[in-house]
Amino acid sequence: MSDSPMFETRPTLTHDAVLAMLQNGAAKATEIGQPQCLVVVDASGEVMGSLRMSGAKYLSLRSARAKARTAAATGGATGGMPDDFAAKLAAATGNAVTNLPGGMPVKLEGQIAGAVGVGSGTGDQDIAVAQAMLAAVGADSLA
Repeated sequence: MSDSPMFETRPTLTHDAVLAMLQNGAAKATEIGQPQCLVVVDASGEVMGSLRMSGAKYLSLRSARAKARTAAATGGATGGMPDDFAAKLAAATGNAVTNLPGGMPVKLEGQIAGAVGVGSGTGDQDIAVAQAMLAAVGADSLA
């Protein structure tokens, strides 16, 4: 069936993978002293799990979700778009797409299995926590 043009076979995240990513992300956030909002989505952008750590900014949960969905949709890390393009894209998508750093795709076997989004710290802190989340599942790319 996997050779059929009617079906695709791709890696998918399990709840165990989501829990491991959230745990790794929370541990990294604790290590750097910055409570974070963590979101994991599947390849279609649907939330599979999220955590707002004690002390994290509650509105950052929304930006973390947008970062994860953007990374899943684009297949790349957030934060690298030119500012003028990012503003137009945000407006065209009703702010569903964001250019804030901290969103990264989960690539397994070269395919998008989902994405993570992190918010509440600086861009560098959000990226460090997202990388820790990806490391929990051995994602192909940490950048």
